[in-house]
Amino acid sequence: MGKKHPYFRRKTPEEILKEIQDESRGKLKLYIGAAPGVGKTYKMLQDAHDLVSEGFDVVIGLIETHGRVETEKQIKNLEHVPLKEITYKNKMFFELNVEGVIERKPDIVVVDELAHTNIKGSNNVKRYLDVEEILTAGIDVMSAVNIQHMESVHDIVENITGIRVRERIPDTFVDKANEIQLIDVTPITLRKRLSEGKIYTKEKIMQSLTNFFTEANLSALRELALREVADDVDEKIEQKNGHSFKGPIGLHEKILVCVQYSQTAEKLIRRGWRMANRLKAELYVLNVVNQDPLNMTNLMKQKIDYWRELCEQLNANFILEQKGKSKPSKVIVEVAKRHFITQILLGQSARTRWEEITKGSIVNEIMRDTTNIDIHIVADSKSIKED
Repeated sequence: MGKKHPYFRRKTPEEILKEIQDESRGKLKLYIGAAPGVGKTYKMLQDAHDLVSEGFDVVIGLIETHGRVETEKQIKNLEHVPLKEITYKNKMFFELNVEGVIERKPDIVVVDELAHTNIKGSNNVKRYLDVEEILTAGIDVMSAVNIQHMESVHDIVENITGIRVRERIPDTFVDKANEIQLIDVTPITLRKRLSEGKIYTKEKIMQSLTNFFTEANLSALRELALREVADDVDEKIEQKNGHSFKGPIGLHEKILVCVQYSQTAEKLIRRGWRMANRLKAELYVLNVVNQDPLNMTNLMKQKIDYWRELCEQLNANFILEQKGKSKPSKVIVEVAKRHFITQILLGQSARTRWEEITKGSIVNEIMRDTTNIDIHIVADSKSIKED
């Protein structure tokens, strides 16, 4: 018998077990906002009522209204799973009742304040770990969190606001979400809500307006939230479609700079960095080589090492590809599709007009084989007049 096609290989027990676990795991929907008061809990409760009207069994595991009247009105007649009472230092505290939710086994449970740290004596240190238990039990969860509580943006948020956020959740948990909904309002609207007493009590209004809730802080946090959610959408589409997808989505810009052994190479990399910096885009630098890197001359190796160092300084990804029997344009296209590139930078072609007629234009070849990718041609140094 011949060898079986790899697509028909027998799955390992670990792969089968993971598929079973994924199928039985509950679905997670996250409501993400730029700051407190944007309306995450309000919208979550609205959606909960809509699901009840569609016939789903929805309960509240834990809701934090913070005394906001409109949010409290949204609870209406939704069933509550009684909170778990925990005594700590002779005081009574109330936390999410994970065992009670699992025993009640609704279709969906609403759990607010995902980044919350549980009181000592709880089964889990953090609430997101409580949610993980509920998801593992096969129950869907709707939860809410602000962008500043994500671990990966901790330093950025501190630079923006001057505040160190203590309660954080790992991005790996957020990545497990089946759906993420951004609840977005403008900084002006949010500050108006705060001034009207719809977010905090009167004593905290002036302090909040001049500290965390400044228009500059809220604008920066809003942009951060928008970008994080756009990145999540891009990643999920790329994972779903794989490399068979015809072109980039374009929600998040990715720039590819193609360099060869000429005086223009470093200029191209720096031009690419300036574009990436303006667009807040990821930057990739590609060098397509004819021979095995092990057989390169010392001069070529030194050049590549210099490009790698430059890329490290500019926080860019350096890619070295051997073209083999493929045309350079084919290699560029393959790399662009692999990384979902949205813009390509090329140096002015060294080919003469006759060579382009006989061998074809690299630009035309790339354009023919790609969609939704902008191509920029950077002029050679010789064609630029010196002042």
